Amino acid sequence: MRTLRFLLQKEFKQIFRDPAIIRLIFIMPAIQLLVMPLAADFEVKNVNIAIVDQDHSAYTKRMTEAFSQSAYFNLVGYFASYEAALSQIESDEADLIIQFPLGFEEKLIRENHNTVFMAVNAINGVKANLGSAYATRVMQGFSQDIRTEWITLPRFSPQAQLQIESSNWYNATMNFQIFMVPGILAILMTMIGAFLAALNIVKEKEVGTIEQLNVTPIRKHHFILGKLIPFWILGLVIFTIGLGISYVAYGLFPLGNLGLLYGFAAVFLITILGFGLLISTLADTQQQAMFIAFFFILIFILLSGLFTSLDSMPDWAQVIARMSPVTYFVETLRMIVLKGSSFQDVQYNLMLVSGMGVLLNGLAIWNYRKTN
Repeated sequence: MRTLRFLLQKEFKQIFRDPAIIRLIFIMPAIQLLVMPLAADFEVKNVNIAIVDQDHSAYTKRMTEAFSQSAYFNLVGYFASYEAALSQIESDEADLIIQFPLGFEEKLIRENHNTVFMAVNAINGVKANLGSAYATRVMQGFSQDIRTEWITLPRFSPQAQLQIESSNWYNATMNFQIFMVPGILAILMTMIGAFLAALNIVKEKEVGTIEQLNVTPIRKHHFILGKLIPFWILGLVIFTIGLGISYVAYGLFPLGNLGLLYGFAAVFLITILGFGLLISTLADTQQQAMFIAFFFILIFILLSGLFTSLDSMPDWAQVIARMSPVTYFVETLRMIVLKGSSFQDVQYNLMLVSGMGVLLNGLAIWNYRKTN
């Protein structure tokens, strides 16, 4: 234990002696946690829409007004023909075209149904799908409104209607930032833990101090623990800062038990630091370590469920995602912070991440080549 204490003192002095590491550890996560949830928003707004109104009736004007009042659409103009509106899509001035045919209102009243033509610029698939879905919702709302008006008229027979009221759980306002903040905090913890640990032993190799440590009676597991514990403590400090920023900037406070939240974060940090230390034992230079760590972290981020639901991924991608500890950390953070999940709800994830931690740290200790 005395040897381990001296190693820890050495590591902490070495960390705080480098101002670049201090900025990387504390300032970078704070800035990213403030900026990224505001930018990483999958809610599509400002869909540019062109209207082709060949009927010029009261109903087409009301529907056009419904589009203009929606927060999701920007009206770029009214056009007499479809060709004129299509030129707006070709010049990237419009994303969507709504065309009302001649006699739209008359046929709708006489036959109780009619057709509206919609063309969507599908170069951006996400914007196209959501934009068309928003437009369909606006038209359905208009249809419901006029049917309600018709029911009150004597010439129409009242029909029974089913009214549905829904409530949103865990994110009542459907705020995308609330959904993203826990996931981004998990990714920041991953990047800091993996990169710093990956560079640690390699830096000793490059400056030559690793040879001095190799001829000492320090045991291999003491050496790895001495490299792991300082960054583990700093990681928990950064996690606390991240939770504070989440509360101050976004009003997000964990609904679940804080002890459970910190316990899972502590286990995850041990796992991801073990991953970084394993890379550090394999690489000979800091450049090699950075490239290896970047390769895996990019996969971790894209397959973690941060941006894309795991259920939407192909089967082979889901298998790879389930082999990553980051996937379980993102999922568990959202469960505890947003849903208030208990230990019973996250124990499976905790067990898997713990097993990965034992495996990765065991490989790091085994792979570290120490010569007496």
